[in-house]
Amino acid sequence: MRHASLFTAVSLGLFAGVTTSAALAETSPLEQQLKDLASFQVIAHRGASGHVPESSMAALELAHEWGADYLELDIQMTADGELVAFHDDTLERTSNGEGHINDHTLAELKDLDAEAWFNDTYPDQADEAFMGTEILTLEEVFSRFGQNARYYLETKSPQLNPGVEAALVKRLEAFDMIDTGRVLVQSFEQESLLKIHELNDDIPLIQLVWYSPSQEDSERLVEWRGTTPGAPDITDEHLQAVADYAVGLGSNYRYEGEQVIDETFIRQAQDNGLAVHIYTVNDTDHMQQLIDWGVNGLFTDYPDRLIELIE
Repeated sequence: MRHASLFTAVSLGLFAGVTTSAALAETSPLEQQLKDLASFQVIAHRGASGHVPESSMAALELAHEWGADYLELDIQMTADGELVAFHDDTLERTSNGEGHINDHTLAELKDLDAEAWFNDTYPDQADEAFMGTEILTLEEVFSRFGQNARYYLETKSPQLNPGVEAALVKRLEAFDMIDTGRVLVQSFEQESLLKIHELNDDIPLIQLVWYSPSQEDSERLVEWRGTTPGAPDITDEHLQAVADYAVGLGSNYRYEGEQVIDETFIRQAQDNGLAVHIYTVNDTDHMQQLIDWGVNGLFTDYPDRLIELIE
């Protein structure tokens, strides 16, 4: 898979000193995006969601203003086929709506209050300016930031959003986000990522993983969807299987306060051509440890903290 091969070459420094005419040719925007994955990326988790309502235009604008490398959003589909940026499968936590988001039309979702929960939950950060916050469509996000941002988009709960992959690829192509190196697509569901590549194999993919203790044996770590074994048991062959379709891994760092990956895991993934992005890291001491371990990027609700740390 050419994305993974290019990332491997860049991460191993194989372009250094090359003087062929091909190497001297102008780098395309998509190739540049893949090269950039070898360096550190600040990924604004649902925007600057530690400061303002998550997945809101205010959160995205703040993260963009601070200079985050990627605006991260979860993408779901409405009952009438529109793509919206919303994390939870159900509406209750971050709006005054009820039920599954996929059971509502866009017009119904636009009528909801997606702000009051934040002001109620975080009274010290409450702001009247958040009043009128709406659930965003992906088109609204692209129309606002266009080619001036990069986007890190998850096909969220694809089993509840049938057809989300085709709809997402259609929007990415319509807004020219692929060849211009503007987007990464992530998912915990390997099948969803493979569907994306069947539709357009130029789209760089990130395989999300979640490591936690096995219910049968708490001393053994397992991956939520079985995409890989637990980090201590992972082999080069397992990582190469992911690198066949993805350019990176997005992994948790801790589970209930205990580490589930270490520096060896990060280096092994990188040696197999995968960038490693860790989610969701808000503590600066944890940020620094992961930076010292050589991760390629961090998801954070506080991109300002991370940017200050790496400057």
